[in-house]
Amino acid sequence: MHLQPPPGQLTSRPMSFLDHIKACNSGTVSGYWEFRVAGVRVGWVRPALARRLTAYPDSLRVSDGLVEMADGLDSFDIRTAAIDRVLDGLVATGEISRKRGERYPVSPAWGSVPLLAIDRAAVSHFGVAAYGIHVNGFVRQPDGELALWVARRSNDRSVAAGKLDNLVAGGQPVGLTLAENLIKEAYEEAALGPERAARAVPAGAVTYIMEAPTGLKVDCLFVYDLALEPDFVPCNTDGEVESFTLMPWRHVAEIVRDTDDFKFNCTLVIIDFLIRHGLIPPDHPDYLALTAGLRRWG
Repeated sequence: MHLQPPPGQLTSRPMSFLDHIKACNSGTVSGYWEFRVAGVRVGWVRPALARRLTAYPDSLRVSDGLVEMADGLDSFDIRTAAIDRVLDGLVATGEISRKRGERYPVSPAWGSVPLLAIDRAAVSHFGVAAYGIHVNGFVRQPDGELALWVARRSNDRSVAAGKLDNLVAGGQPVGLTLAENLIKEAYEEAALGPERAARAVPAGAVTYIMEAPTGLKVDCLFVYDLALEPDFVPCNTDGEVESFTLMPWRHVAEIVRDTDDFKFNCTLVIIDFLIRHGLIPPDHPDYLALTAGLRRWG
């Protein structure tokens, strides 16, 4: 007897969702040198870059297999200023195209006191853990089916220009709580007011380690689900999003499964959403590999 899949769930061609998870988990620390601050490992540096960092002895001490902050740099502000001088030099030599003006905290683990802050442009060069927030904005249709708001990134974005994106997504800068950053990003990206944005429900985290042209991306995305009213229409306010489209969840899932139209890490956030809402069922052949692959570290 041929069994049909349960209604309201998605079957897929083997490996298609898994390909996205494998792509985001292409990184390994093998071959990298440790980056330490105050005696604690906080990141990973490619040997070629590490050797060039010997040009900044006032900020960094480099030995075989190890890059660490120089002696006497014993406070958050002093270390931040020291690494900033290094980044200015790397920009001047073309190692980094430009500084972004947004600083990320550098710490050995989430929740620990940051040891310094580093410009967003250099995070993968030093292989430090970067954090962000991603919001699944969804609408429950009259027939009970879910639809997801999908953003299209502006064509001038330096990363994934013109690709599809989650309703709200942004990096976690130093000095803001997750809740504060959620409110900020929700308004900037989708004109979500504070009261509406505050209704977003924390739904876990997705983590991955990805090999990038600039180094190692060690990323953690805090995921939120936000149920929206059928008459709400998002509107971008910071120029980073070109348009928004409300799509049936099946259409979104098919785009993720069959194409590279979404920004690389947004695919993981959507796969996580589909699993949590029972739309990729446990009898899917890749179910266990998908659930395990969504959390590479942490």
